[in-house]
Amino acid sequence: MFKLARRFAEEMINHARAEIPNECCGLLAGKDGTILQLYRCDSAEKSPFRYYVDPKDQIRIMRELDQKEWDLIGIYHSHTHTEAYPSKTDLELAFYPEALYFIVSLQKADAPVIRAFRIVDGEIGEEEVVVA
Repeated sequence: MFKLARRFAEEMINHARAEIPNECCGLLAGKDGTILQLYRCDSAEKSPFRYYVDPKDQIRIMRELDQKEWDLIGIYHSHTHTEAYPSKTDLELAFYPEALYFIVSLQKADAPVIRAFRIVDGEIGEEEVVVA
């Protein structure tokens, strides 16, 4: 089970809504499994069907994580019209087996859903998310 602070859940949902009709993306960083910072990223794809964290954002953020001695805890993105479950493209982009992949679904605009997954070697394992 992963405890997600309400402020970070709300920030992911707000980011997802702000990018409609395109998918949004961002990184979640912290220490000892606790998120301390959410980084909104630009998606280089600008697409309603896929995301790709802009390499400039990723390099800048990863350097900051190194300086702060933080870990990459998660990567999030949105699905604007489908459920919060990894797509084939999401599996292909899962390069960080140690990170949780959070998906924000806006399939039901008035009831967004956040789910988290571990993706290792193409295998998907869901981790329960509790917003607290």
